[in-house]
Amino acid sequence: MATTVRRAVLTLPAAPLGQENPLPGLRTLDRVQVPADRAKQGMPRDMARQMGYEPLRTFLPVRTLDGYGRERTETDFDAVVIENDRLRVTVLPGLGGRIQSLHHKPTGRELVYRNPVLQPADFALNGAWFSGGIEWNIGASGHTTLTCAPLHAAVVPAPDGGEMVRLWEWERLRDLPFQIDLWLPADSDFLYVGVRIRNPHERPVPTYWWSNTAVEENERTRVLAPADEAWYFGYEKSLGRVPVPHSDGADRTYPTRSDFPADYFYEVPEESRKWIAALDGAGEGLVQTSTDRLRGRKLFLWGSGHGGRRWQEWLTEPGTPGYAEIQAGLARTQLEHIPLEPETSFSWLEAYGPLSADAESVHGDDWAAARTTAEDALEAALPRAAVDAAYTAWLAHADHEPGEILAEGSGWGALEVLRGGFKLPGTPFPETTLTEQQEPWLELLKGGSLPAPRRVVPPGPSLVAPHWRDMLETAPAEPLTEYHLGIAQWHAGDLAQAVRSWERGLQLAPSRWPLLRCLALADCEAGHRERAADLYAEAFADLCEERRDGEDWTAATAALGREAIEALLATGRQDQARTVWEGLRPATRATGRFRLLEVQLLVAEGDREAARAVFDEGFEVADLREGATDVGEVWATVTDEPVPGVYDFRRREDGS
Repeated sequence: MATTVRRAVLTLPAAPLGQENPLPGLRTLDRVQVPADRAKQGMPRDMARQMGYEPLRTFLPVRTLDGYGRERTETDFDAVVIENDRLRVTVLPGLGGRIQSLHHKPTGRELVYRNPVLQPADFALNGAWFSGGIEWNIGASGHTTLTCAPLHAAVVPAPDGGEMVRLWEWERLRDLPFQIDLWLPADSDFLYVGVRIRNPHERPVPTYWWSNTAVEENERTRVLAPADEAWYFGYEKSLGRVPVPHSDGADRTYPTRSDFPADYFYEVPEESRKWIAALDGAGEGLVQTSTDRLRGRKLFLWGSGHGGRRWQEWLTEPGTPGYAEIQAGLARTQLEHIPLEPETSFSWLEAYGPLSADAESVHGDDWAAARTTAEDALEAALPRAAVDAAYTAWLAHADHEPGEILAEGSGWGALEVLRGGFKLPGTPFPETTLTEQQEPWLELLKGGSLPAPRRVVPPGPSLVAPHWRDMLETAPAEPLTEYHLGIAQWHAGDLAQAVRSWERGLQLAPSRWPLLRCLALADCEAGHRERAADLYAEAFADLCEERRDGEDWTAATAALGREAIEALLATGRQDQARTVWEGLRPATRATGRFRLLEVQLLVAEGDREAARAVFDEGFEVADLREGATDVGEVWATVTDEPVPGVYDFRRREDGS
């Protein structure tokens, strides 16, 4: 059959994402540890150089997504299905362009781990993330802020005369437009994925990309890649070179033979074909390969210990198979960013499809033979030269303008194109996509000042790129302008000037709590805990006087209330923390995160019996950060009993 592209609806049990957190994400990012200079000794020069290349201070201008829960209901998601007589590919353009399913028709096999539910968890740089399928990570080290965001999607002509699906957006952490073209030739067992990241600016920009594929694992699943060494990054948060496949007494190419979660970044020789595969006991499974630009390959495993299994259950539901991830990236490791020169682009082609190789050799003790067997099978199924030829053919179509629109992304790209006058063939960002969020910034761009809000609402999103910061600095110094200017200065690392901007804005601000909160967080980051607690208490009281009904106000009250209670408890002010608690909406107090805060408040008040009762009633903290031990640590303040399994999220029994 000819390749077809059609719209569809995918129904899954899903927890709603909830409202965006209206408080700007000012806290310094701590999710990626950059090795110390001494740890870089012995690294390849490019790797060591790229380790410390312009890491982000915050994930601004993106907002935090932490308003989800864990109650799942049957939910419809718009999907795009690409299909020929060999493969059926299901794509979710409204959720970062995730490939949710890659179904091989002749064998009836699902080639990727297909999560039966959609459960957000705090794994992305800005919060909400979900597991399964194939995800596209762009921006900075970690899961992309676009994980749960809509992308633009359209049908475009494919190199073979058929149709392919284009996904595109404006990545806001680095201010870069990108596109992903999904091309499934007729009669092909392989899905081609053409990716292009463009830098339209007059300065180099740090660039990051990793394609992450979840694959179902069992005791016989083996991950193969063309490498004899890997860079290991585990719970110790240190990077070190280890041999492949055996390390620390076990064959680490079998994900279940590790006890704890870990990353293995394979040291793939420059001249080698770039590929990675996950094969089962019969020697069958999924292979990913690419042109040489996508040089990195990685295995992420949860391990067979209690912590890994507990986290996997948290991301899906008990009784489902475990998964590992095979990944491909622009650099050797995910701790690196690569400079993309002005007015240039990075582009490459990936291919995903089934692989069948001799099981005895694949699972034999001879690693070189196992690798060679898998690579020979890949060459027979999809020659390296065919991938290079497909890339050349695709690149000639990368500028083709979209036809039928399948989905719409954000309006931020349209705003940036208007500002910069960029010409981006193939990835249009029309003004029709501009929304209420972009309106104030469009007025700043055209008229030189931010408009006063038409109604009493929490402030809208801030922009922090240098060009927007420059415009804010020359705009009239109104309180709202000073608020946004301070946020841009804070993101740039100009902390003292940010505080001065917020203090200036506070003098005439009709709405004081947003500025007070920024000043409170600045004091927290500087270690001035007592002053921060004062400011948080004042900010929350001001918000309560001003707030109205509506989801935005509920989200603002919850976000500021949480920060205020934590700051007040940290300084021993449980009476003021109780006052904030009482000012929260009842529905907010009933959520898991605030039940945990209630336990901490009760412990501070000396009522451990009531605190234990909250635990006994049971709750789930939906927005636990990856690897978090918060719940167990609070449990230990209530009782000396072992942490119940339902509250135990430690990756290791030593508490880490």
